[in-house]
Amino acid sequence: MNVRATTVEAAGEHVEGGEVGRRVAELVARARDAQRAFESAGQETLDRAAAAAAWAILEPTRNRQLAEMAVRDTGLGNADDKFRKNYRKTLGLMRDLHGQKTSGVIARNPATGIVEIARAVGIVAAVTPSTNPAATPANKIVSALKCGNAVIVAPSPKGYSSCALLIDFIHAQFRKAGLDSALVQMLPEPISKAATAALMREADLVVATGSQANVRMAYSSGTPAFGVGAGNVASIVERSADLRDAAHRITLSKTFDYATSCSSENSVVIEDAVYDAMLDELARCGGVLLDAAQKAQLQTAMWHEGKLSGHCTAKPATRIAQVAGLDEVAAREPKFLMVEESGFGPDHPFSGEKLAPVLAVYRARDFADAEHIVRNIYAYMGAGHSVGLHTAQTDLAIGLGERLPVARVIVNQAHCLATGGNFDNGLPFSLSMGCGTWGRNNFSGNLGFRHYLNVTRVAYPIAEQVPELDELLGDYFRRVGR
Repeated sequence: MNVRATTVEAAGEHVEGGEVGRRVAELVARARDAQRAFESAGQETLDRAAAAAAWAILEPTRNRQLAEMAVRDTGLGNADDKFRKNYRKTLGLMRDLHGQKTSGVIARNPATGIVEIARAVGIVAAVTPSTNPAATPANKIVSALKCGNAVIVAPSPKGYSSCALLIDFIHAQFRKAGLDSALVQMLPEPISKAATAALMREADLVVATGSQANVRMAYSSGTPAFGVGAGNVASIVERSADLRDAAHRITLSKTFDYATSCSSENSVVIEDAVYDAMLDELARCGGVLLDAAQKAQLQTAMWHEGKLSGHCTAKPATRIAQVAGLDEVAAREPKFLMVEESGFGPDHPFSGEKLAPVLAVYRARDFADAEHIVRNIYAYMGAGHSVGLHTAQTDLAIGLGERLPVARVIVNQAHCLATGGNFDNGLPFSLSMGCGTWGRNNFSGNLGFRHYLNVTRVAYPIAEQVPELDELLGDYFRRVGR
């Protein structure tokens, strides 16, 4: 294979593009040989591979190792929450996959004469983030294997060790199950932009979760790609809401894994009629509202030249307060910090994604104003992702879904646990949420196993049924004329 030899900047050094391409091509060649045999092995083999990969992370001792290594090596989140996330997201995915047919004929429709045949996409390049260095690769690997594909993971540099350990666990299960380890591989260290870009070009499908730079790279790679938009979730507390329940759910969502999830609330928009009461409930849940001077100190600590500081990202609120020099706040051992906000955009950084247990609080005159505030937040960041709603008037959610630029409206739930699927809602389990064209994505659902499939359709002849023109345009003719 001829690989264009160029010199690229990667991992702080100049790496020869031709050498990077050669190493990636070798991985892809191994994967392709394994995948060609695997895709035609039948449903039982595909299911066995998916189950082997799932059990590699579900087994408690392995799960604990992965969770603790993720926190140790990335410095993001906390191990107990990552343990729960690894388990519940993988278990939920296996529930969604259970009994699903992904090999051979998957549907017949005698009325249309159409028969659908599941076909693998081939080699999947799975780009994964440091925030979920085990759960996200596992989700993509299990889904891809279920559909007869091979996977090569491009982890974040910080998440490399966790991903490598996960794949070691998967390979051990594969040996027990009689499966080829070449079906699941990862880029070798050091992880570089050049290697990730080369993998994207060589693969048959790119599935990218993580930074917007990686998502843009995926879409511009020349390979079909699914990527996800930026997170910056806002939740509305409407005046009829059960405030205690809403506060509890928002706290659970905001503090889970120290807000590493793109689905964690970054702003809460509260109707004026219940504003003070809701702040009281959030305070009872462990939130501490900062005054204007404290807010300014926190802003200086959290952002440097417009970029989030790693000193605060996915850290506990007490540590963030200490970093900001807010010792009196830290002494209160807050679960999360709150700042009142009224503006939007780069000059008001708290209106954007914070990846920390820090919540911007907006006061809305009424529900229409709350919707207006959310629209302004998403005009800056987070369009397409989702919005939360806490209310007793649940029909209000339909209006938000009709008017706001969001792919999901999450009603009376802990947002970060619900958006990617949960056992008490019907959304598919996923760690990659499409944001539609609002978020510059080509899909607006939760990334699921069907995104890893091609479908061939066989069309048989049926009895001709030609409609009369008046059946289709009669109403138009009566209203407008011919």
